[in-house]
Amino acid sequence: MTRFTPAELEAARDRVVPDVIADGLSVLFCGINPGLMTAATGHHFARPGNRFWPVLHLSGFTPRLLLPEEQRELLAYGLGITNVVARATARADELTAEEYREGGRILTAKVRELRPRWLAVVGVTAYRVAFAEPKARIGPQERTIGGTRIWVLPNPSGLNAHWTAATMAEEFGRLRAAAAED
Repeated sequence: MTRFTPAELEAARDRVVPDVIADGLSVLFCGINPGLMTAATGHHFARPGNRFWPVLHLSGFTPRLLLPEEQRELLAYGLGITNVVARATARADELTAEEYREGGRILTAKVRELRPRWLAVVGVTAYRVAFAEPKARIGPQERTIGGTRIWVLPNPSGLNAHWTAATMAEEFGRLRAAAAED
């Protein structure tokens, strides 16, 4: 993995990382927003310690552990990645409630256009604010966007100590099983 200086990471602030998307995906995973490492590399969930890629594999979504730079391979499995808020920050707490709400509106339009079977938002707090659902919990949601069902997953950031990779993989696996039934 490329090592970046603090100045190089800071230079990535506010960059937008292109989505990994296609029409009619089985699951569109939606992060909160890109971190600086993701923005510097151009690869989603690129920060060492982020558990997205290992959990995706442990849950059975991918047959092997993919590296962030292999993110486009997700499309072959009917999977994609986007974010609630497009701009990169060092921490999610740098985002405003209005950015989350606007991100929710943009995400809704994107989902209506792409029509994935499931939208999987990784981060319950981001989902609560972006979609004005303050009581939302991890798991499937009542809300849909057109024909797209929504599942809220735990945030795979290494900072989310409430969830282990194993317990996250169980929750991701529940979504995988639901998506396989569709």
